[in-house]
Amino acid sequence: MVDITEKHTTLRYAKAQAILKVSSEATIDAVVNKTVPKGDVLEFAKVAGLFAVKKTAEMIPDCHPLPIEYTKVSYEIAGLEIKIFVELKCIYRTGVEVEAMHGASVVALTMYDMLKPIDKGIEICNIKLVEKTGGKSDQKLTDKTYTAHLLIFSNSVASGKKDDKISEELATLLSKQNINLKTINVVAENTGFVADYLSNIKETNQLILIAGGTGITNKDTLPKYLQSKFEVPANSLMEAARQYGFERDPKAALSSGVAGIINNCLVINIPGSKEGTIQTIKPIVSQVRKVLTNMEFV
Repeated sequence: MVDITEKHTTLRYAKAQAILKVSSEATIDAVVNKTVPKGDVLEFAKVAGLFAVKKTAEMIPDCHPLPIEYTKVSYEIAGLEIKIFVELKCIYRTGVEVEAMHGASVVALTMYDMLKPIDKGIEICNIKLVEKTGGKSDQKLTDKTYTAHLLIFSNSVASGKKDDKISEELATLLSKQNINLKTINVVAENTGFVADYLSNIKETNQLILIAGGTGITNKDTLPKYLQSKFEVPANSLMEAARQYGFERDPKAALSSGVAGIINNCLVINIPGSKEGTIQTIKPIVSQVRKVLTNMEFV
């Protein structure tokens, strides 16, 4: 199966359709009046659809087992057609489209099986996805680009003892949201430099990333200093990032990075390690873009 461990969970919704065509009005009457010899067609088929939805991963090789949290099977009867609709919801890392279509297919097949003794001209058609939300499909990315600046807050990198291992991957990650990493500055662990840098911001509506100084045992007071300067804190971003990171590496809980707005720029203090940087920005990069977009109208 495709690796989805790096994706983060969102509310996923899908609605699928199948159409059952019968050959006579008498068949429709038997379904509506519940006089089909095999039983109540609509209710039997609904139950079969519920089972099918939950067993999709057992039937379709590349489908992941999903924690389905809502299923609805409904019908519309028009003429000689019975339209079948299956709606699903779950909070997970991948969508529920196949599960919805599998459910609609099995509902239709169950109806076919129950009706074939009284109607030899039944046809199943138009099995398709009607609607889906959640995940990447909800991220309507415009052509608007934003600028980001990176401060690497590290004595070892500033002295040349260690190399910058984060800027390249960080630039790639940001570019997927049309955020261009414009400048990279390496500075020793001195909040005075950061203070001067932030106070001299001239362009607004930018992203400023400060990598380093986030460890909870670090004697430097960078997160505390930034907290005191935020005009609007945005630490919910960091809590989301920490939760994502903690599920993959418990050391993520040791980061005290913060986020907020200074001079109408979004400032985020991220870990200085390569793994910590990516695990912090990856789950929130689309939300970061939304913050930058919203700041345009402030």
